[in-house]
Amino acid sequence: MLFVPYHLDERLVGLEADLSAEPDVTITAQLPDGDIWARLAALYDNVADAVAATDKPVVVSGDCTVSLASVAGLQRAGQDVGVVWFDAHGDVQTLETTTSGYIGGMPLRLLVGYRPELIATRLGLRAVAEERAVLAGARDLDPAEVEYLAGARLSRYDINTIRPPDGKFLVHVDLDVVDPAELPGLMYPVDGGPTASALLAAVQSLVATGRVAGLDVACTWRPDGGNAQRRNLIAALTKSL
Repeated sequence: MLFVPYHLDERLVGLEADLSAEPDVTITAQLPDGDIWARLAALYDNVADAVAATDKPVVVSGDCTVSLASVAGLQRAGQDVGVVWFDAHGDVQTLETTTSGYIGGMPLRLLVGYRPELIATRLGLRAVAEERAVLAGARDLDPAEVEYLAGARLSRYDINTIRPPDGKFLVHVDLDVVDPAELPGLMYPVDGGPTASALLAAVQSLVATGRVAGLDVACTWRPDGGNAQRRNLIAALTKSL
């Protein structure tokens, strides 16, 4: 387990309370002065190196943008990967369409090639082809995301009907995909959604294909001393690969 205790460029204190075991590696960085993209690139370069050096890495972090480093790291290790993205949200916003300015709403769009000069080029990250990207469980989409997805080659599925992309792929799980009634404390809860057991079964089904190159788990809540439901789900997911 590679543990990245950050939400974007903010170091989180206490997120480890939701882990049931000590991580194998905790990844940090001395973040430079400058814009958010330079700061994230400094952190994600370290994460990508750790991913590249690990067979079937499991990355646990505080947000979804760390997936950029996971894919970059798998590419550094010589793997050409697609992505299966579990999330209650679309994460396909852009700087031009976002109304909040929240970068955490953009990582899937960045992965498939949006404005590589922001961070992908700094990481040596090659765009994932849209047809090798799968979005599962999304139910809270802004109008700009709906418009983009309607014309994109990216596939959308209910978590029970996923058809993974060809070849190797990264599984990314934002835990807010789960029904918030089961998972308290989420930063951006969205009503409905699958149960934790249904999510785990879907991930295990993907792992059973033998084509999962790595797993991201985004713990999208503020640290609050730990929670048994969250701890158990993270433990089960990280053991699935």
